[in-house]
Amino acid sequence: MKSISVFCGANFNGDPEILRAVNGLADVFVEKDITLIFGGGRVGVMGLIADAVLDRGGKAVGVIPQFLMDKEVGHTGLTELIITSNMHERKQKMADLSDGVITLPGGFGTLEEFFEVLTWLQLGLHNNPIGLLNIDGFYNPLLAQMDVMVEKKFLKPLNRDLVLSHSDPAGLVELMENFNSSPDEVWFEVRNLT
Repeated sequence: MKSISVFCGANFNGDPEILRAVNGLADVFVEKDITLIFGGGRVGVMGLIADAVLDRGGKAVGVIPQFLMDKEVGHTGLTELIITSNMHERKQKMADLSDGVITLPGGFGTLEEFFEVLTWLQLGLHNNPIGLLNIDGFYNPLLAQMDVMVEKKFLKPLNRDLVLSHSDPAGLVELMENFNSSPDEVWFEVRNLT
């Protein structure tokens, strides 16, 4: 993988575990020469991951919509900053630039980005790995909900298995490097969730 998009919060709650994970992820990216693709902000966890990668001599490419640049939250010290016209274009551009996606703890926007690219993977619109960096069990309830979706037959086990998860940045990147997926063609033919 040459580049990975990181979805994360525009806020930072001061949690030392998140800071430790951000630094660990930056170490992995620089060690493996992986370019960071992110939301382009200088605030919150976004700013932390970009600065951590850049401080280690790595590459960070931000993708930010114009209205957020106008609010002066764009990171101006990046390898490259791409300005889009809206949020949808931002997400598509990030996907186009990436060989995979890692989602750190965040809020509504972070989860929305995660689920959209996950849905694209399920539909076969891309074959890139998608991982949750499950820092301090943050995503345990979400992963449990996915298991309920399988149990209640709203989600196939095959598609549940598309979600990679690890608590360690290096471990998650390794899972992603070994990921292999092909779209579930049966999904398009028969709505059978067993």
